[in-house]
Parts: sequence; structure tokens; C-alpha cells
Amino acid sequence: MKSPQRRLLVAGLALSLLAACTAPLKPTPPAPPVVPKAAPKIALVLGGGAARGFAHIGAIKALEAQGIVPDLVVGTSAGAVVGALYAAGNGGFELQKLALQMEEGQVSDWSLPDRGVIRGEALQNFINRAIGQRPLEKLPRLFAAVATDLQSGEAMVFRSGNTGMAVRASSSVPGVFQPVKINGREYVDGGLVSPVPVKAARDMGADFVIAVDISDQPRYGSTKSTIDVLLQTFAIMGQSIGRYELRDADVVIRPQISGLKATDFQDRHMAVLEGEKAVAAALPEIKAKLAKLREGR
Repeated sequence: MKSPQRRLLVAGLALSLLAACTAPLKPTPPAPPVVPKAAPKIALVLGGGAARGFAHIGAIKALEAQGIVPDLVVGTSAGAVVGALYAAGNGGFELQKLALQMEEGQVSDWSLPDRGVIRGEALQNFINRAIGQRPLEKLPRLFAAVATDLQSGEAMVFRSGNTGMAVRASSSVPGVFQPVKINGREYVDGGLVSPVPVKAARDMGADFVIAVDISDQPRYGSTKSTIDVLLQTFAIMGQSIGRYELRDADVVIRPQISGLKATDFQDRHMAVLEGEKAVAAALPEIKAKLAKLREGR
């Protein structure tokens, strides 16, 4: 006969097993959500070069045709002009139409020589009309125009305020355009300190920078006008600065427009075409580097 102690032990074990079987199961914690990889932020950086800036339009057309659309645009001088119009929502074909309709007189308002032979108000008004009077911070695509602070010699990156005025400041070649006063400071062409503003794009968060360099090598022939002399001098000054800054770009596109003078508005068709051709030549590099960047994120 079993002892009372043994019966109690067996009963206790049975009750423990029964309790274990009837205890509610703890729910399995849900799997952590899959966070999609952030796409790299692409910047299109457009350098200065006066009438050679029409090549930027061809570059934009060719990039769009390949589905490469930047998240942000940064421009200096002519690059600021095209960049503002692009950031306002104009595609490559719309930009080309604007360029073909543009008359030099629409952006040049001559004055008696004082601190520059062109006031720049015509350029400012042209830009503001073309973009519907929107300030920089209201443009559909993130955009910045780079100018030079005449007092400090530092680059000024305009990201808010009057778009036309910022573009005018960025394009005010000393001796050609009068300096532009904004909030008590005077500004001139951004090409003095940042001919192709790659650094500004990086500072704005760009992961991948496509830079379009439309600068030209100094010419050894004779210059025909005072403005040609000033622009030639300006190009020489910006050469070493531009080379240094371009080292931080992922891809540099250089349209073959060495035969186009900075003051020549007549060859805009050729400039647009050369911009398209330069992007076509750089496409394998752009696609390979973008794919590698996306894989690593």
C-alpha cells in the first residue's frame, strides 16, 4: 500500500503538469519591420561660363532621357541661371525652348560705366518672371545659387529669398555687372570662389554629385572687347579653384565647347548639343557608380 506522503507527491506533480499544460502561451513578438534603404541623394552641380551655360540644358535633357533626375541643384553664374529655371519645374525641352527664345537684350541692361557696365536688374526680372515670382525656398526642387561676398571674399550659398536677385548676384562678373546688395552686403559672381560649386552640394547633403564643368582654357589669341578681356581674366582666376573643388565630385561632365566664347549667344544650338553628347559619353560611369553606391547602402 502506498504511503500518504508518496500519494501527495504524485498528486502534486500531476497538478503541476496540468497547470503547465493549461497556462497561456506567451505571444511570439512580431518581427521587426523591414526598413527600406534610403535612395542616395543626387545633386546636379552647374558651373559658370556665361553663354557656354546653354550646354547645361543639353546635359539636363540627356540625364532626363536616362531617368536620372537630381534631388537638388546648385549653380554658379550661368549655372545658377539654368539651375533656377530647372528647379522651378522646367524640363530639358522647356529649358531649350526658353533658351532659343531668349534675346541677349532681355538679360542685359547697359548703364554708364560705374562699378559695372550692366546693372543686372534685367536678368533678375527675367528669372523671376520665368519662375512665377517664387522665392528660392518655394521652388519644387531644392536649389541654391552661389555668389561671392565682396567684403569677406567668402562663398555665399543662397537657399532662400528672392530667386532672381540670388541668380543676379551669382552672375555678377566684376567689372561687367554691378555688385548686388542683399541685406546690407555686396555680392559678385560666385565663380571667384566656387566656379563649380561641389562643396555647396555636399554641404546640402548630396551623396552623389554630377558636376558639369563648362569652363574654358585661356585663349592665346587676341581678345576683341573689354568684356572679353574681363571674362578671360576671370576664367584664368577660376582655373585652379575649379580643379580643386571638382576632385570631390563623383562624375565630372565636360562638354566640348572650347570654340564657343563666353559672350557668344549665337551658338546656343551647338552648346546644347555638346551638353547632350558629353552626358552620353559619361553615362556608363554615372550608371556604374550609382549602382555601386546603391548596393552599399
